[in-house]
Amino acid sequence: VVGCKGNTARVVEPPAPPDYTRPLGPGERALTLVTDPAKRPDISALTSQLADPDFLESLRLSAGWYDKPSSKSYFNPDVSGISHVHAKVSAQTLLYVVESSPTTAEAAAQIDSLFDIYQTVGWNKQGTVLFTGYYSPQFTASLERTGPYKFPLYTRPADLRSDPISGDVFGRDTGNGLVPYYTRSEIESQDILKGSELVYLPQRLDAYTIEVNGSAKLDLTNGDTLYIGHAGTNGLKYTSIGRELIKDGKLDKNTVSMPTIRQFFLNNPAELEKYIGRNDRFVFFKEYENPEQWPGGALGVRVNAMRSLATDKEVYPPGAMVLVKTGTKNRTGQIAPITQLVFDQDAGGAIRAPGRADFYFGIGPAAEAKAGELAVEGTMYYFFLKRDLVQGWYDQLQSKP
Repeated sequence: VVGCKGNTARVVEPPAPPDYTRPLGPGERALTLVTDPAKRPDISALTSQLADPDFLESLRLSAGWYDKPSSKSYFNPDVSGISHVHAKVSAQTLLYVVESSPTTAEAAAQIDSLFDIYQTVGWNKQGTVLFTGYYSPQFTASLERTGPYKFPLYTRPADLRSDPISGDVFGRDTGNGLVPYYTRSEIESQDILKGSELVYLPQRLDAYTIEVNGSAKLDLTNGDTLYIGHAGTNGLKYTSIGRELIKDGKLDKNTVSMPTIRQFFLNNPAELEKYIGRNDRFVFFKEYENPEQWPGGALGVRVNAMRSLATDKEVYPPGAMVLVKTGTKNRTGQIAPITQLVFDQDAGGAIRAPGRADFYFGIGPAAEAKAGELAVEGTMYYFFLKRDLVQGWYDQLQSKP
């Protein structure tokens, strides 16, 4: 486009398309403190959410998660600006305030007084994040290999060794030392795990979808229901099928998500084996004895529909309360706004960089449909206790009976 003023011609360049996968620059932090009172989100308008049972459960799970030794390994203050202690005391103070305040209005006032609010830098350094959705799959399965049920999921092998705290895989115990565990192609072509099958699925895509999600609700052919979750991996390099599809020009890097990946393979089933074969990482599963603890997110705590968020755990401090402002788009393109208090409790293979986040929508086909509809920009705000209050609240919480 050329604009003219007098004898001067000016070329007007079209705006660059958004790059939601932009990584943080050198020395750049993922969060910026909101210092202008006029730009602080108004939590007093969200008092009803503070009494929501799913909100309260997610808060309690996050507050308790920080007591696990493994939680310390998730924090990189150089990137987020938030230490493990700061995040822990913030979450536990938040829980105390919400549970001890006589009304939700008083709890909101306390939160507004005690907490700093940090906005994400987003992809554009102005806070913009692309929100997509994910869900826990629900499929039919069989405990026996029969008829169409021929695609197995496996339990954790006895010779796999890993760090009990971090989960990092050491390798395969040969009896004479450790060696790298078998690759996906070795496991599948040589039937190495024969005898450790947990269940069988009727579709290869269903089995791989569960691997990517890390959990599933299974309606068994015998009438029972089985809840399964992540029990470890072979520890080899993870190659994201989503990224491979982007690299090959099959999907858009800005909107890739598990629903879009699954839809691609439903439309192009002949492509599935080629792309699965590029990923050496193999996932093992276990049965949840207590279904109330299912589904578990990346932190190992239960995630709740519309109260749990997945972000890049190398960028954002996990477990914290987050205020999300975005929306959902219906089939006509209209956007219904969402202003929601959630907790950063999960991660996703396609969710990388400060410009991406994933809303958890729940379990089964209805949740899958809703998750597939979400690809809308927005922003998010993290809540952390004011720094000069951390020590005092730490001492107060320690002294509680």
